Amino acid sequence: MIKITLPDGSIREYEKGTSALDVAKSISEGLARNVLAAKVNGEVRDAFRGIEEDSSLQLLTWNDEEGKSTMWHSSAHLMAEALQELYPDIKFGIGPPIENGFYYDVDAGDTVITDSDLPKIEQKMKELTKQKSQYIREEISKADAISYFKDKGDEYKLELLEGLEDGTITFYQQGNFTDLCRGPHIPNTSYIKAIKLLSLAGAYWRGNEKNKQLTRIYGITFPKQKELTEYLELLEEAKKRDHRKIGKEMGLFTFSQKVGQGLPLWLPKGAMLREKLENFMRKAQVAAGYLPVVTPHIGNKELYVTSGHYEKYGEDSFQAIKTPNENEEFFLKPMNCPHHCEIYKSEPRSYKDLPIRYAEFGTVYRYEQSGELHGLTRVRGFTQDDAHLFCTADQVEEEFKKVIDLVLYVFKALDFKEYTAQISLRDKNDRNKYIGEDANWEKAEQAIINAAADKHLNTVVEYGEAAFYGPKLDFMVKDALGRKWQLGTIQVDYNLPERFELEYTGSDDQKHRPVMIHRAPFGSLERFVAVLIEHCAGNFPLWLTPNQLAILPLSEKYNEKCKEVLKLLNNYDIRGFVDDRNEKVGKKIRDAEVSKVPYMLIIGDKEVQNGTVSIRKHGEGDQGVMKVEEFAQHLNKEIEDLLTFNQ
Repeated sequence: MIKITLPDGSIREYEKGTSALDVAKSISEGLARNVLAAKVNGEVRDAFRGIEEDSSLQLLTWNDEEGKSTMWHSSAHLMAEALQELYPDIKFGIGPPIENGFYYDVDAGDTVITDSDLPKIEQKMKELTKQKSQYIREEISKADAISYFKDKGDEYKLELLEGLEDGTITFYQQGNFTDLCRGPHIPNTSYIKAIKLLSLAGAYWRGNEKNKQLTRIYGITFPKQKELTEYLELLEEAKKRDHRKIGKEMGLFTFSQKVGQGLPLWLPKGAMLREKLENFMRKAQVAAGYLPVVTPHIGNKELYVTSGHYEKYGEDSFQAIKTPNENEEFFLKPMNCPHHCEIYKSEPRSYKDLPIRYAEFGTVYRYEQSGELHGLTRVRGFTQDDAHLFCTADQVEEEFKKVIDLVLYVFKALDFKEYTAQISLRDKNDRNKYIGEDANWEKAEQAIINAAADKHLNTVVEYGEAAFYGPKLDFMVKDALGRKWQLGTIQVDYNLPERFELEYTGSDDQKHRPVMIHRAPFGSLERFVAVLIEHCAGNFPLWLTPNQLAILPLSEKYNEKCKEVLKLLNNYDIRGFVDDRNEKVGKKIRDAEVSKVPYMLIIGDKEVQNGTVSIRKHGEGDQGVMKVEEFAQHLNKEIEDLLTFNQ
């Protein structure tokens, strides 16, 4: 017999080899029907696999992220089976679950799969679900696995097998489809009730532009048709909120092939928006004791060799910049932190100087693959609201908590209400991805866990998501459509101070290493603006929007009066413009609505005589009449209320 500990702490005894599904059935048949996978001693695995030893057990359903992921992984296999039936010579790359749904990269040979083929693939998947095919796991030797895929002529699976150790390889089969896969999977295909294939894209095999381009097919599935319907409605709303569409309509940014892919050009209104965000952050940073610094866009190769960025990011960097001096190479900087280390090192430091907090809006560069570029969310040059804090080990937790306060201040000002703090730790098994000593990692990880607990954050722990030099706290924010974005990160780093030999003189007159905290509440300004646009559909908070109002004369004889009103409002730090085009006022109102201008002030005879303005609010219509000074005070009070709260 084995003992199974359930999440509520209760312990039940079962025969050795009992599956999580059997445990669910012993509790409730209804529960068992909803179990998609199981977490056994923290490992997500098939609910139908036997449990061989005393274990903790969590039953995973659609309400759990791991449950959804398992369903979508199994759906990728189901789609592959459908493709195999429709295109017998097709070859398969990889087919993982993603945040919303799944994809499979396939090589259909001479056959070209187009959008018009998606409905028939979808229909075939629906037919296959009715067969209720079980997902069957089989452990297989490497030699047998190679033999199987050689017979099928699938060079992609054979290449994947090259990196696997004998004794660790598993196949999964459902119906007539067998795949190389670690799992886990749902019990059978009938759990998949609602299916939608969403789109096609090109994807280079293993993300390498030198390899063949495969066809990537995206899809999503649900256990109920109603949930699929709601999701598709959400997708339609997301299209309306697409930051590329709204950014163009509002005149915020553009791209140019001549300038280069993934290098955004900020137009005047967009530049104004960025400036407001930067000034907002600068003001908050000054209050929190940060010191501004500026560093170059390039750095000597040796700088990034020392930091470890060359080893970790070399392939994602732009090509080296060579100078006339032999063996001298520079790189566009991938990160700001090595530069800030050198600023810290530029003069002797004492424990009395710490903490030192350097802040910079620094532009960095990564050579993202062209197929991965997407508007402002994935670019090749982006500006981080970067800061690096140098402190003693005793100061780490307190400084970390102050940075959490700053991140939450940003979220409140920009109306991000739902977020989770992800504690990103090292991979439990693979330590080769990281630099530094275990003892320092353990101290850094514990400091983050303690700070998050003290701040009563809603947290999740993710192993394997740490930066290569240290653990971090990533803020996962839900936007108005319920989508998750990673905005804001705080990282504790014992390693870069070691690599750069940073020091301070302690109270004992001995040399000590400072601890470094990396933080970026916005993360990338480009990505942050994109998420913000889609979150608020371009209706920015009043303090941030480029034009807070449009003044609309009823005819050209009121143009001068409108300009006087704008000048008066400018004295109150209110931004706007006079729309003196030779158009009817109805057209001007419609254009202001499309441009997401928060307020429209209309001026005609009555307004001139009474020293007032007629007010319209974006999306709400008429708001009555006010004196100009009264309106200015009302507007500034609205802005003050948005930005006044405890930091």
